[in-house]
Amino acid sequence: MYITQHTDYALRLLIYLAACTERRVTIKEVAERFDISRSHLMKIVNQLVTDGFVDGARGKGGGLRLARPAQSIVLGDVVRRVEPGFELVECFGSHSRCILNSGCRLKGALQNALLAFLTSLDGVTLADLSAPEPQLRRTLGLIELIPAG
Repeated sequence: MYITQHTDYALRLLIYLAACTERRVTIKEVAERFDISRSHLMKIVNQLVTDGFVDGARGKGGGLRLARPAQSIVLGDVVRRVEPGFELVECFGSHSRCILNSGCRLKGALQNALLAFLTSLDGVTLADLSAPEPQLRRTLGLIELIPAG
């Protein structure tokens, strides 16, 4: 299974927001941290706001934060909403020209694999990905390491 860069960036953004629950985060901050185009990230943010995963506020004191607790954001839901399509092969689309369509078992096997992939993601929440939080925050550069001694 392959997910698009758009979905990958959406998941990274959500993980970042889950690690920054104490404040709002700017698009600029996330774009710089992950080296993502700000305009590309804006499109992702708009979709995540529309889909109810992210709360965005404009102006002074504005920024982004999770729209609901990380434990209530299920990865399968995010991927289903953000990923543009799940046509693993031509015959998944509406314009298939494959001559095997009527009796092909490959399509069923691939549909089962896709369902297993999404079902697996349904068992993972954003909270699962953001724990242990201190290590994630260090990795993201959100807290400084405490010097020894």
